[in-house]
Amino acid sequence: MQNQKQSRPVAIGLTLLSALGRLVPHAPNVTPLGGSCLFAGSRVSGAMAYLLPLAVMMATDPFVGGYTAASPVIYAAFLINVWIGRTLLREASARRVGLAAFLCSAQFFVLTNFAVWAIGLARHSSFYQPGLAGLMACYAAALPFWGRTLAGDLLFSGALFGMYALLNSRTQLRQPAAA
Repeated sequence: MQNQKQSRPVAIGLTLLSALGRLVPHAPNVTPLGGSCLFAGSRVSGAMAYLLPLAVMMATDPFVGGYTAASPVIYAAFLINVWIGRTLLREASARRVGLAAFLCSAQFFVLTNFAVWAIGLARHSSFYQPGLAGLMACYAAALPFWGRTLAGDLLFSGALFGMYALLNSRTQLRQPAAA
């Protein structure tokens, strides 16, 4: 699959297939979407890398809880995953994929939990008090969810990059030798 014409459909297909995994029953926060966004950023060229995850999220949100006040932040965090894939994974290795998946999970945790805290305060319905103490309490309460997000991001990122590498190596073996 060294040929861009061959690898692009495979990368797009793997991205869509994994992102649609949101619809499969799963443990809270253990979804393929974070890894899918990371993979898309690394292996899908142009604006399509950003548009695929957005389209999947918009199409599947009605089936997995709908749109909330935090949805714009959630979408932005997943688009940052795409950017991380573009930036860090032009050349993927197990170590780089693991580091990138960790960064994706960490930034998602920080941004989305800040949004939960801020939206609650803005609506005067927060479980958390204003100020740094309330924000830290929000982050502390969310730590178990971050562990699940990290597990999902590591698992699905590894699976996607591994499948892509396997398909790439098998396809290269079948290509005729250059004259």
